[in-house]
Amino acid sequence: SHPVRDAYGLWLVSVICEIWFALSWLLDQFPKWYPINRETYLDRLALRYDREGEPSQLCPIDIFVSTVDPLKEPPLITANTVLSILAVDYPVDKVSCYVSDDGSAMLTFESLSETAEFARKWVPFCKKHNIEPRAPEFYFQQKIDYLKDKIQPSFVKERRAMKREYEEFKIRINALVAKAQKVPEEGWTMADGTAWPGNNPRDHPGMIQVFLGHSGGLDTDGNELPRLVYVSREKRPGFQHHKKAGAMNALIRVSAVLTNGAYLLNVDCDHYFNSSKALREAMCFMMDPALGRKTCYVQFPQRFDGIDLHDRYANRNIVFFDINMKGLDGIQGPMYVGTGCCFNRQALYGYDPVLTEADLEPNIVVKSCCACFHLQDGRHTASLKHYASISS
Repeated sequence: SHPVRDAYGLWLVSVICEIWFALSWLLDQFPKWYPINRETYLDRLALRYDREGEPSQLCPIDIFVSTVDPLKEPPLITANTVLSILAVDYPVDKVSCYVSDDGSAMLTFESLSETAEFARKWVPFCKKHNIEPRAPEFYFQQKIDYLKDKIQPSFVKERRAMKREYEEFKIRINALVAKAQKVPEEGWTMADGTAWPGNNPRDHPGMIQVFLGHSGGLDTDGNELPRLVYVSREKRPGFQHHKKAGAMNALIRVSAVLTNGAYLLNVDCDHYFNSSKALREAMCFMMDPALGRKTCYVQFPQRFDGIDLHDRYANRNIVFFDINMKGLDGIQGPMYVGTGCCFNRQALYGYDPVLTEADLEPNIVVKSCCACFHLQDGRHTASLKHYASISS
């Protein structure tokens, strides 16, 4: 009723935008039309692969934890992530935890050493009393009746003693953080007086330290602990290899030589396992007799502490993980979100990574999964027992 002859261009743009909005909304609804809710049956998995009194047939898993800057990613949080992994409900000889330190920080190295010592007490405590979650910081923060379903008379005494041990552990970690605030002019030195190889984070050789292993990683009860390995990949100036994807590639190569687990699970340093049976949940899909060989990866949803559970502040995590991802699973599968994902190593390699004697013949080197991995002997020091150079 009030035409504006000079505004037809604006009206046309507005109509086009509305049509595009309607089309994009419609396209956004398509992936949500066929959501899939999957269930796991741990009792069936145990009946098939992990019967009591028989050797476990569950597949080995290599778990990757990535960190860069310990001053931005607190070592205490990383330690809780590692502790929740070491205490997982899975055969200990089939679990290996690799921590990637892309910043080559001595603080990360020393805090991981403290974590390995504390794990000797924390892991048997968790398994004895079936503790959940198995990250000590978040377990002791729970405001629940911790006596519920705990029938062991010694539980209260042992819990109080473990909480004191953890508080002392936190003090030691915080002392390391305070010490790292001021870097010496000559750089950090190790226990034997030699310079820390990673003083220059952009120019240093590769470093590998096995803190816990099958040959000497025992807890206070004398039981074996999972393997815990520190890895800092080689850095050289002029190469842009300072991203997470490159760190994951380096961990794949290191793990192929040390453990060569059939499956790989990568997590961020601030994501702990809130369920000790998480690995078994993944194996329900990966080791499924019908669909296991067709499964490339299993993506776990992320849950965050300290936010509104009902999503009243529209953080979108519930929409993404509980609606969109299930809808994508109905199409062809959920997307990989960068963390909390269990991969089939064979899917990454393109062939079976388990080498046979024929693969190791001198005239067959292309099949070897270690063809692009190179190790050189290094000096034996008091703080760094295993010292290697990894080619990029």
